Amino acid sequence: MLRHSLLPFGMAVAFAFGFFLIWALPIYGPEAPMETALLDRAGSRQSSTHFKLPELVVDPPAQVTILRPPISEWQTYSTRPIVPPSVPISRPLTRLVAFTSSPFPYAGQVPRTDKPFLNFQEEGRQAHKTFSGRVYWADKTYSDRRVLLHMPKGFNVSKPGVIVLFFHGHGATLERDVAARQRVPAQISESGVNAILVAPQFAVDARDSSAGNFWQPGGTKRFLHEVADKLAEIQGDPATRQIFAKMPVVIVGYSGGYVPTAWSLARGGIDDRVKGVVLLDGLYGEVDKFASWIAGGRSAFFLSAFTDSTRKGNSALQEALQRKGIPFKTEIEASLKPGSITFIEADEEHRDYVTRAWATNPISDVLWRMSGPDRLAGKVQSAPFETALAE
Repeated sequence: MLRHSLLPFGMAVAFAFGFFLIWALPIYGPEAPMETALLDRAGSRQSSTHFKLPELVVDPPAQVTILRPPISEWQTYSTRPIVPPSVPISRPLTRLVAFTSSPFPYAGQVPRTDKPFLNFQEEGRQAHKTFSGRVYWADKTYSDRRVLLHMPKGFNVSKPGVIVLFFHGHGATLERDVAARQRVPAQISESGVNAILVAPQFAVDARDSSAGNFWQPGGTKRFLHEVADKLAEIQGDPATRQIFAKMPVVIVGYSGGYVPTAWSLARGGIDDRVKGVVLLDGLYGEVDKFASWIAGGRSAFFLSAFTDSTRKGNSALQEALQRKGIPFKTEIEASLKPGSITFIEADEEHRDYVTRAWATNPISDVLWRMSGPDRLAGKVQSAPFETALAE
């Protein structure tokens, strides 16, 4: 009777002892867990007895393009959240991100003519035919929704900052021209200012200055609202969206970028955020819009640098301001003060004007002369050209 009563107890002890032996066995051998097999194939087998799942690396979302070499002047990283907003970022972040409020695609009217923008069609394929007779197909030239975003090393969203809204000119792409050739992200970093670059793609590699959705009332405002969303995602904290949504903006229009610049000022709905406007050899037209904006008593600064290409437009704007009794300067001062109006003649090559105007890296130079945004460590001073000083 006693023998039968001890049987369950003995079985329980044996079961517990067996379980302990199984638990204590090393993980290596023919029945090794998945991690061991993965490590063996990678050639870095370890002796740990603890099972760990391999780190899961998720590809970036479809709307994000991570820029790759051969561009080597700036870096890109994965889309995982970065440090908290109160801490400066430890590395530059550069992304190409698709927007829904981008300048293109656009199927509306051309404001000057009230005619459809897509005014040409062949075999069911839509296109825009310019005044000069060039035909640009919508699916090739006006379908890129991407925007170049750049945060320099040391950027701190909790400190005063500024968004540089860069509008490129003719024959440009974000990767080849804005980033690599014109070095706009690098100029933001080299300025040493707490600034962010936002550069939308307009007509792709085409001789066209069309503003697309920025022609529409409030188009630029809607775009900047989405900018705040995207920057908050990159920052890794949804709460920073309100900071980005209120951050002041400096618009830089190079060459054909004067069109979206003018329309952003005239009907973009962003008057309360514009801190300054910079035209880099870009005053080819829309003089009335720039004159009206300046005459509106804005506290933002205005700076137009020009060559012979845009001398006529700059002269016309100066005359318009003189008729209104609005003073302006023809030499750049050490500080770009709110409400200041400056015209600079710097006769350098038009194609290189984004990197060589009155100073090397003029965008970097403008940011350094601004008051308001915090300075970051390691500012690289832009050296003026002797030819510009001689004039």
